[in-house]
Amino acid sequence: MHKIKTFLLSAAVGTVNALFGAGGGLIAVSAFKAQDFSQKKAQASAIAVILPLCLISSAVYAARGYYSISDALPYLPFGLLGAYLGAKLLKKIPDRALKKIFALFLIYTGIRMLMR
Repeated sequence: MHKIKTFLLSAAVGTVNALFGAGGGLIAVSAFKAQDFSQKKAQASAIAVILPLCLISSAVYAARGYYSISDALPYLPFGLLGAYLGAKLLKKIPDRALKKIFALFLIYTGIRMLMR
């Protein structure tokens, strides 16, 4: 049963991430938390899962002409810097605070999406 649940959650993570351009990590974090991962470990593990999924989705989207690399290039330098800073900052934030920040970010994002 655990293998089936893992398969279904993994498929959901990949599908949601590719379909919406984000969100797979939310499912992954929740799945890891359900396995008693700490907040930090759940978030870091979700990133490790999402990276290859994003690479595959990105390649498929580019091959189908949904975007060009030149569209993404302006966002990469500071996005990479932010990713580095976020990874360094993760170890400095207590799990309890990280959980609250994560929840607030989800609420904020949800409200913004509903308002547009």
